Amino acid sequence: MKPRVTVITLGVSDLERSLRFYRDGLGLKTPGVIGQEFEHGAVAFFDLQPGLKLAIWPRASLAWDSGLADGPTGPTQFSLGHNVASKAEVDGVMQQAQDAGGVIVKPAHDTFWGGYAGYFQGPDGHLWEVVWNPQLLPED
Repeated sequence: MKPRVTVITLGVSDLERSLRFYRDGLGLKTPGVIGQEFEHGAVAFFDLQPGLKLAIWPRASLAWDSGLADGPTGPTQFSLGHNVASKAEVDGVMQQAQDAGGVIVKPAHDTFWGGYAGYFQGPDGHLWEVVWNPQLLPED
């Protein structure tokens, strides 16, 4: 398989609440909710970086589309890593997430591997790591 991940979809319980968090709180670019004319179609896409989008889709719609039951989830099933260029930027993004209603689960700190990172959860408990890794600096 050639890795061609182009969309990361998060199942959410309240589409409008999640839209406000990611668009208004974190400042991610989006045209807003589309697909409302279709049953199970309402979704919002956010531009992350060239070739990669974040989608938020109601959990019930994701369950319907996949054919799986919507069951309980845990916040440590996966995390999304947001790599930044400095320790100060880690602190800024963590504050931005908290101001938007995110929950800081682990404040930013120096890591054992020489970086600086912290964790927050979005409105549906999805875990985000904001990280400065001196060995893996973003290009822009």
